[in-house]
Amino acid sequence: MNQLWAPWRMAYIAEEKPAGCIFCEKPKGKDPRAELVLAQSVHSMVMLNKYPYNNGHLLIAPKRHEKMFAALPDVEYRDLGELLKLSLDILARAFTPGGFNIGMNLGRTAGAGVEDHLHWHIVPRWDGDTNFMPVLAETRVIPEHLLNNYDRLSPMFLQAIAANA
Repeated sequence: MNQLWAPWRMAYIAEEKPAGCIFCEKPKGKDPRAELVLAQSVHSMVMLNKYPYNNGHLLIAPKRHEKMFAALPDVEYRDLGELLKLSLDILARAFTPGGFNIGMNLGRTAGAGVEDHLHWHIVPRWDGDTNFMPVLAETRVIPEHLLNNYDRLSPMFLQAIAANA
């Protein structure tokens, strides 16, 4: 069995967590860019991950605080799914990755960093995006600054959300 090591994630694990839920609090912030919130639909929201595995690493969550996927009403489930589809399309156009990892960790035991509010991770992937740096130097090479990611993606999300409203 191969091991996937992610020592750069210790900054996130060791950091003192803010009070409250990031998926409930950040969309209410006065500055979406500072909060990394890219867009909101009627029932869902999408934001950049503050500790990305790759450029364009997104988090998609329902606006309503819910930890059980099966507890989502159909309208929220559909809205969340539509935002996931839209996010994949925008990331494909903005970054032209070779593929994506999409995952949802439900519960602390499954690896959820925010265990009481379900959310999807979308991580764009490219051939050769893993190398010796994380393994030998405990350093993750992210070639574009997080706010540059925001500035690239935000207009695309705002235009798409407005067109679907």
